[in-house]
Amino acid sequence: MTGCPSGPHGRRRGHREEEATATPGAGPHPAPADSTSADSGLPRADSGSTPTASPPTDSVSGPPAPAVRTVLGDIPGTELGVCDSHDHLFLRSPRLPGQELDEVGAAEEQLRGFAGHGGQSLVQWTPYGMGRRSGALAELARRTGVRIVAATGLHQAVHCAEKPPADLVALFVEELTRRMRGGACDQVPRAGLVKVAGDFHGLGPHARRTMAAAAEAHHETGAPIAVHLELGTGAAEVLALLCGEREVAPSRVLLGHLGRCPDLRMQREVAESGAWLVFDGPSRAHHATDWRLFDSLADLAERGLGDRILLGGDTVTATARAETGVPYVTRVLRPRVARELGEEFARRVFVDNPARAFAVPWKG
Repeated sequence: MTGCPSGPHGRRRGHREEEATATPGAGPHPAPADSTSADSGLPRADSGSTPTASPPTDSVSGPPAPAVRTVLGDIPGTELGVCDSHDHLFLRSPRLPGQELDEVGAAEEQLRGFAGHGGQSLVQWTPYGMGRRSGALAELARRTGVRIVAATGLHQAVHCAEKPPADLVALFVEELTRRMRGGACDQVPRAGLVKVAGDFHGLGPHARRTMAAAAEAHHETGAPIAVHLELGTGAAEVLALLCGEREVAPSRVLLGHLGRCPDLRMQREVAESGAWLVFDGPSRAHHATDWRLFDSLADLAERGLGDRILLGGDTVTATARAETGVPYVTRVLRPRVARELGEEFARRVFVDNPARAFAVPWKG
């Protein structure tokens, strides 16, 4: 970590929170250091190129208004607009040699293509230690006008090139409330969610440790928790740990890759729990199940569960970027959702639901 100011964080266990509605009419649920370069790799944008994000405020004293924590500051959920709820502009992993996403120019091209088809915001799920380029994210948001949400957290151990800090809670809380490690001192983006990961059909010691830390960080900050489900499995175990044992409200939990295990009964149960179902792709590696996406969306919509769905591209390799990439979400996926399931449903999953899923009453 660079020599930017920092300070201690008091540990305290928060009470269970319910989802705060950020968009009227969005659904029936009631309101309730990594080793990345410090240089963003981009020329400085003019100070007036993008309006500075202003944090939401309440007109009366009480809990803070729900806000989405972007790399340029807190904004109301209603300002997200059309959102890619799960993607990657930067990523590297020992498991994916030669497939790194690390070029700033390519990331900017992806964002401009996404915005050119109506995209307005993107949530990057790349966690600590995987080359997320926090400084570059802030500069890209300024240059392109796309709202970007970044992640702290920790993936499976096989994806970590270096040993993470011993105190994960301190790391997560610092990055959510003060600054992400790896950025320059004059660019201090904060993370807007915690990303962790399960294992295939279960939770091993590493997953349990990281999820426990994510839950504690959530209670201290209010941050949403995004979970990689290995091949779409283990949703019940994740919810039992986070929501049962660790008392995280289901509405603060986002479960990724559910389409990779197209079990409609399981997907309904997750939606009925109040957690978010994050479908993503397409992907060459998961082509065998990608085609079931619209079966899942139609089934959930018919059962009145469309208010728990989020969609994203999850571009994790250079090959995927070249074949489909981030622009696919607005160029192909959103128009098809509108065509097959209706414009109202498309607005719900790309606009209204993200405004609720990523907006929380931050505690710090």
